[in-house]
Amino acid sequence: MAHGGFSDNDDNEMLSEINMIPLIDVMLVLLIVFIITVPVMKHAVNIDLPRASNEKELVKPETVRLSVDADGAYFWNEQKLASDNELQGHLAAAAAQNPQPDLHIRGDRAVRYERVAQAMAAAQQAGMKKIGFVTEPAK
Repeated sequence: MAHGGFSDNDDNEMLSEINMIPLIDVMLVLLIVFIITVPVMKHAVNIDLPRASNEKELVKPETVRLSVDADGAYFWNEQKLASDNELQGHLAAAAAQNPQPDLHIRGDRAVRYERVAQAMAAAQQAGMKKIGFVTEPAK
């Protein structure tokens, strides 16, 4: 029996699936358009940047060697310091230099750690920024 001019055969049923081919075509066209137009579109502002050289700084900060011998005495660049107050004065003078020198602390193997820690604390209080320890490689 036919209803509304349609017959009962299965050839005229409505398709419930979405036809993906036109969607894929549209997506491919959009992809090609974006691939072509993105390099053309530049969102850059023209700026005259300052020029700088990539040469290394020729002024190297000096290195100060602070040694602590086995008895706990301090040596500033191999010159023995009379007291801890003299060490404070040397550290304050070195911290005020521009550029500030590197401080290399060399502690004797037999010295008490307390003396080296006091030297580190004094250097930090004086404002020294670059503190390093010097060791000898194991044989």
